[in-house]
Amino acid sequence: MGKETGRDLTVGKPETVLWRFCLPLFGSIIFQQLYNIADSLVAGRFIGENALAAVGNSYEVTLIFIAFAFGCNIGCSVVVSQYYGAKEDRSVITAVYTAMVSSAVVCAVLMGLGMLFSAPLLELIHTPDEVFADSKLYLDIYIWGLPFVFFYNIATGIFSAMGDSRTPFLFLAVSSTANIAVDILFVTAFDMGVAGVAWATFLCQGVSCVLAVLVVLRRLRQIRARVDGPVPVFSLPIFRKFVVIAVPSILQQSFISVGNIIIQGVINGFGPGVMAGYSASVKLNNLVITSFTTLGNGISNYTGQNIGAQKPERISAGFRAGLKLVWTISLPLVLLYFFAGKWVLYLFLDDPTALALETGMNFLRILSPFYFVVSAKLVADGILRGAGKMGRFMASTFTDLVLRVVLAVLLSRTALGATGIWCAWPIGWGIATVMSIVFYRMGVYTEPTE
Repeated sequence: MGKETGRDLTVGKPETVLWRFCLPLFGSIIFQQLYNIADSLVAGRFIGENALAAVGNSYEVTLIFIAFAFGCNIGCSVVVSQYYGAKEDRSVITAVYTAMVSSAVVCAVLMGLGMLFSAPLLELIHTPDEVFADSKLYLDIYIWGLPFVFFYNIATGIFSAMGDSRTPFLFLAVSSTANIAVDILFVTAFDMGVAGVAWATFLCQGVSCVLAVLVVLRRLRQIRARVDGPVPVFSLPIFRKFVVIAVPSILQQSFISVGNIIIQGVINGFGPGVMAGYSASVKLNNLVITSFTTLGNGISNYTGQNIGAQKPERISAGFRAGLKLVWTISLPLVLLYFFAGKWVLYLFLDDPTALALETGMNFLRILSPFYFVVSAKLVADGILRGAGKMGRFMASTFTDLVLRVVLAVLLSRTALGATGIWCAWPIGWGIATVMSIVFYRMGVYTEPTE
């Protein structure tokens, strides 16, 4: 493989290779999360607490769409990384186009369903009347931007599969910074309210998506120059491999999203104050969890390339390096959220009610110490996904989800109230982490799929 198309993750000291590859991924997800954080920050500080609650409420529904985009990202990334590691140029090209075609169909179906059922979904989670209109407006605009979400995720999956974590980082750094500026412009100068927040995200994600896809197509042309003869744009066997990885990832993320919607419905019963506090604090929590998940995706790419290159012995070293990486990142985040969470929440809440601030602080103090636990799970999950061990991956993930949802519902009805909801997270994380690590240690990573 030529250097112009990516980085070979199958050579060099595993720890050095992983850190160089994953740190830009970590930077990328920080900027990716700035999209949603910027929306909440601008809504809370420049529009009002109800606007913040509306954006946070809609966010739980958008996670369903993101689940499908993320699953397509993982399916494409793992399959392409295995072919890339095996240096099968023709299959790399076909796999990319197969993933694009498949994802376009999924995106079109989701847009249709989203337009039909956005209001019923918001009613299902007991959205209060005072934030319903803004929640639906934000959600409707988001749905129109779904093609940007899908194809950007496919593009970043391709970059990562080829060992290139720098390019998506540069795209996101520019577009997310621009999103903050456009958010503020639309809300303060044009007085567009929640619609301004949504349209700003739509425009900036659109630009980054188009640029990312153009770069992908240019790199495919570079690879194509090394291949003789016609290259199919769709392959049923490759599509099946894509489905084997993508569908479990979609189901996992979808069920997590459904679980979050159920939890959001429970939280909505406590009123706008608790909703606003949760909306602010869960964004901060999701920033951490999504960052660790993205690092796990990087480990999936590392695993996929090494399996494709028939170097499974490098995987255990990758696991140890991954643990060191996520725990190094966890330490300052735990200290920040646990001891200074109040001041971070003020970024989102302008003159917050006492209930909103207390809710956010309790959430962060209960969850943050367990980042060391859940990050270990996500490293092990990264290896399971990269090796195609999707059954094991899903078992631990669904255990976590079911425990969190059931315990959140039950504990919210006790004297703990809303605090009981937050206590469900560490229990689910702890049990699922043990399962993921046991599953990882059971594996002999010589086959690409189970």
